[in-house]
Order: sequence, then structure tokens, then C-alpha cells
Amino acid sequence: MAPEHGYGTDFLATVEARSGDFFVKAMRNKNNGRRDQLLREKAINPFVRGLAPELLWSAEDADWIVLGFERIEARDTDFGRGSPDVPVLVELVNRIGELELPEVAREWPETRWDWWADRGAPELFRGDTFLHVDINPGNLLIGADRNWVVDWSWPGCGAAFIDPAMLVLQLIGGLHTPAEAESWVAGCPAWMAADPKAIDAFVVATARMNRHRALRRPDEPWLDAMAVAAESWATHRELTVYPD
Repeated sequence: MAPEHGYGTDFLATVEARSGDFFVKAMRNKNNGRRDQLLREKAINPFVRGLAPELLWSAEDADWIVLGFERIEARDTDFGRGSPDVPVLVELVNRIGELELPEVAREWPETRWDWWADRGAPELFRGDTFLHVDINPGNLLIGADRNWVVDWSWPGCGAAFIDPAMLVLQLIGGLHTPAEAESWVAGCPAWMAADPKAIDAFVVATARMNRHRALRRPDEPWLDAMAVAAESWATHRELTVYPD
């Protein structure tokens, strides 16, 4: 049975077998970033099992790398304005921030915003907090008895405010105003402790990065929606994204 969504993965399926049910992710075994993300998810799983499904087995040959996770019953979260899920989102982001930084993750400093940031700003994104980064409705899930954070494909380390900031962006994408979105993450200690200048620098870099992606892939309207969300956030904070 194929799941309803899953971006950037060559194969996703839930498998029912005599030995149990599994959620399977697979990538073609090629030397590129997509292969690396599966290897990273495999390496980090023992450290995130309080939030993520357990990795039960893995397999690799010349053609494929395959991970088999425990199958969970959970639904996507709703990031929309007025959603009752929003307090759960804040709780899950806080729980991510409480995880200890695994030694392996020290080798994965978060740098994806550096190219888009103003001179000197990337240093504001550095830190030793364990980050998920890919905060979106399909990765924060609500189950009957517990909630989950899945798809640890690109974890890393960096400034503690980054995951709450990603939640703000997604809430704006869900039609919260920027002020409303920021008011929700006021429940995140990492956000409240952050230097406002660091947040400003991050918002500017995020807006530039998302607009670039939207222009490169105009056939994917969700990218434009995220660019608009980031630009509206920058406007709210009275920031200049595209200097003359």
C-alpha cells in the first residue's frame, strides 16, 4: 500500500508481512544527496525514538538502500488558522528542542540558509541544538495515543530558534497572520531566548531562498505559497529582503 505523500523518496509503502507490518522507505543507491538523506535517517533513528517510529531493519545492495520502520497509525496535522492541532505542533517542536545532540549530528551543521543570508549573518544560525528542520504537516503527526515526528532525513545542529522559526513559516503558509504565528511560538523557550537580530537574518534568508526555489520550479505552486509566506513574514518584521 503506497502512502498518500512522500517527497524526494524513490519508494514509499506500507508492507503487510507474516513477520509484521512495516513502513518502508527506499532510495536508489547512487552517490548523491538523496542517498545521503536515507543514511542520515538510519544513523539518527536510535536517538529520536522517543518521537519517531523505530527503525526495525535495513538492507542495501548495489541498486537500493531500504529502511523498514515500525508502522504507526497517525494523521497529518492541520497548520491552518483556527486549527485545534496548533498547540500540539508547539509541543512537538519543543520536544524536538529538548533532545540531546547526538555526537553524529555534530558533523551536520545547518548551513542551507548561509548562501542567502547577508554578510556575517550565517554565524547567527550556528549552535549546538539538535534540529529537525523539515517542519510541515506531513512530518508532525497525531495518533490516538501519542504524537510523532517523522522523516528525519536532514537533521543537524544549529541555533535553537530554527525549528520554531520553521513552524512560524508553516503557520503563515496555513493562513495565520505573521503576528498570530509568532504568538503561537511564544510558547517555545528557544524562540523566546533567541536574539531578534538572528531571527531577522533568518527570515530574510528564508524569503530569498524560497523565492529562488519558486522561480526555478513554477509548476509546483506550494513553493510559491511558501515564498509568499516568507515575504509576508519579512514585511511584518519590517525587513528588506531584496535591496535596491
